[in-house]
Amino acid sequence: MNYLKIFAVSIAIAIGVAACGTGIETENRFPTEKPGGKSDPFGRAGNEPGVFGEGGLFGLGGGSSGGGDNANGIGVNSFLWRASLDTTSFMPLSSADPFGGVIITDWFTAPEAPSERFKMTIYILDTSLRADGVKVSVFKQAQAPDGTGWVDAAVTPGTAAQLENAILIRARQLRIDTLAADE
Repeated sequence: MNYLKIFAVSIAIAIGVAACGTGIETENRFPTEKPGGKSDPFGRAGNEPGVFGEGGLFGLGGGSSGGGDNANGIGVNSFLWRASLDTTSFMPLSSADPFGGVIITDWFTAPEAPSERFKMTIYILDTSLRADGVKVSVFKQAQAPDGTGWVDAAVTPGTAAQLENAILIRARQLRIDTLAADE
């Protein structure tokens, strides 16, 4: 049993050390020139992908840093991401994963309706600004009649679609503002 624990810890340390190696500058004794004068310490020519493919391990690295929606380091469309956060800014945030494109809010109770609360999960499904690039799931709970807790309740039909539309409108505004600032 101890061998299994030692093995698991060793693997975790090895992965951690390997992940840290990207920020360390070392002398490259055998550089291979790439087009544009960039050297590749692994001897790959041109734009040939590495062992883990073009996106690197888990799609987190190896991509170009110039232009496009993913130049900011997140794995989803940046306008949809920011618009989703802006649209749900009145709700407490439980979790946000910019690489997976998932935003989960915590329960929110509006002051005008203290007997019900809402929670949302927003999925950003694409790297492009598209109408089908965002999906919202809304959850509602109401106070139990005896006042002992919360019970699940039906969400008004169309609520998720209205939130998706609000996010898309905000994303388009952000994109237009960015294009206007670039001119």
